[in-house]
Amino acid sequence: MFTGIVEELGTVAAVEDQGDAIRLTVRASTVLSDAGLGDSIAVNGCCLTVVTHDGVQWTADVMQETLDKTSLQGVKPGDRVNLERAVTAEKRLGGHIVQGHVDGVGHVVRRSPSEHWEVVEISMPPELGRYLVDKGSITVDGVSLTVVEAHDTTFTVSLIPETLARTTLGSRQPGDRVNLEVDIIAKHVEKLVRAYTQDATKEQS
Repeated sequence: MFTGIVEELGTVAAVEDQGDAIRLTVRASTVLSDAGLGDSIAVNGCCLTVVTHDGVQWTADVMQETLDKTSLQGVKPGDRVNLERAVTAEKRLGGHIVQGHVDGVGHVVRRSPSEHWEVVEISMPPELGRYLVDKGSITVDGVSLTVVEAHDTTFTVSLIPETLARTTLGSRQPGDRVNLEVDIIAKHVEKLVRAYTQDATKEQS
């Protein structure tokens, strides 16, 4: 589990094609300070497992399923990526509960800069729209953000200077793909309400 608070920007060092998977190598420092084999690190919001590391860079195997459903498809050496270690019990929950399981891929639609922040509009698959509400939470490329306005197929977020400087969202341009993870609590509530409604309907019939 993660919180959506990016710890550092890593750099893709190598991408090894393995047919139905890739082996991804990322240069980093902060997230490797206490990393062990088998630990989880989120890369642009995708939970990956550390296979090897030497204190300077680490590798993870990315299956075809992950490539098909996330923006890690097409990643190349030199790309910057958002990194976050799995949360520990004593850590402050600065963002919101993030699983590192991408629900869909969206695209940056437009950026509207102002003096102290930037409003970014992002498209999303239509099936995710029901999980977003104004002032609710959304994870974009592993960054926990507050939704400003939620629409059926798009939403907007406001990015403060800290987010612009310390994450990949500062350089994403219109047309760029981004990983999206909706609030897991909203998904659980939907399932519970659906089950309750179905049970109530059965009792009345």
